[in-house]
Amino acid sequence: MQGVAVEMDINVIRGIIIFVLLFSFLGLWVWAWSRKRKAAFHTASMLPLEEDNGVIPDKKDAADGQGSESC
Repeated sequence: MQGVAVEMDINVIRGIIIFVLLFSFLGLWVWAWSRKRKAAFHTASMLPLEEDNGVIPDKKDAADGQGSESC
């Protein structure tokens, strides 16, 4: 019994590309949701709130600052 000859056509190539992309997506998803990355992502999520001096204001400080200004 001889081996099965696989004819390479565009559909086989498309299938290989789909599997590579699927495994890449799953790997990226696992990396992003891993517990090791949680602290780094939390730090990055606070960057827009950071002041020029590198301090992130607390919720109490932000609420007091907005409530004290009245016309």
